[in-house]
Amino acid sequence: MRCDELLAALNDYVDGELDPGICEAFEEHLKDCNPCQIVVDNIRKTITLYKAGEPFELPREFHEQLHRRLQDQWKLRFSCRDE
Repeated sequence: MRCDELLAALNDYVDGELDPGICEAFEEHLKDCNPCQIVVDNIRKTITLYKAGEPFELPREFHEQLHRRLQDQWKLRFSCRDE
């Protein structure tokens, strides 16, 4: 298995939905490929943190500023498509 093949199958692997035959090749590749090990470990940690996290309420003023900024950026990016 090459790195690009591993990355293409990564979501299924992390979700535990990868075919067992491919899973063996995936794990064999991970034994010898430190960059892919790092990617998989980071995704696992991200999922763990996400599942353990609690919603965080943004301060009202920050929320309003963020909303305005996103609207402005949206208009800049997509305004020529409306014309």
